[in-house]
Amino acid sequence: MADFTLYNAPQSTCSQRVRFVLNAKNLPFKEIKLDLFAGDQLKPDYLAINPNGVVPALLHDGHPVTDSAVITEYLDELYPEPAPFRPSSLYDIARMRSLMRYIDEVPTPAIRVPSYNLAFLPHFQAMSEEEFQALAESKPLRKEFLLSMGRTGFPEKEMNAARDRLSRAVVRMDETITASGGPWLMGETLTLPDVALMPVIVRLDDINLNTMWQGRPSIQRWLDAIRAHPAFRPTYYHGALLTEKYPHLAKLKRERA
Repeated sequence: MADFTLYNAPQSTCSQRVRFVLNAKNLPFKEIKLDLFAGDQLKPDYLAINPNGVVPALLHDGHPVTDSAVITEYLDELYPEPAPFRPSSLYDIARMRSLMRYIDEVPTPAIRVPSYNLAFLPHFQAMSEEEFQALAESKPLRKEFLLSMGRTGFPEKEMNAARDRLSRAVVRMDETITASGGPWLMGETLTLPDVALMPVIVRLDDINLNTMWQGRPSIQRWLDAIRAHPAFRPTYYHGALLTEKYPHLAKLKRERA
């Protein structure tokens, strides 16, 4: 059995993708949890593994593999059993990758906006302006994102734009499930696009934005099905949901229930 070490963070949506595949494949791995607010992902030893300074990163027999979409496909190609997450035909693999590209370009970055405003903003507000600017400058892939947010959070215009992108992604998801016959995005079998989209839908449900799929029962059935998958519970261990880490979000969720 190969030696896997996963550098990740519990609440990181991209980390959750990789944990799900590792757990679904029954692959033992050493998990190293990075404290992103403490800057663990920007320390020299981690940057030597992933110079982009983001999580996750996977060491396979000492060799680094980065980017969650790349890692999940890499793992599935290495270990297609017990059930492959990729289709068998080249055409369907191309369709799969197109779906994953859409997920990575639309809902995945969009979910960061309400996540940062609702959960992470107090951490940045506690910084001085100089500390915040230094943090933003140190982030190879997140500099512009953080500077756009600032220490006061994303403005209403940005929040509305993110909600619109997420809402459109939910519609696209519903249409894709309908076209494939479901219950998954590509039909009867769970594939990597489902894994890629999972953290977005779980996060939307966690932060009380599940009204986006009101009247679209295929989305709730999809969410129920992925929660019933054996890999879900070990992936979403306690502390992986924002409401489990941030009491104010848990209180808000209870009030809106």
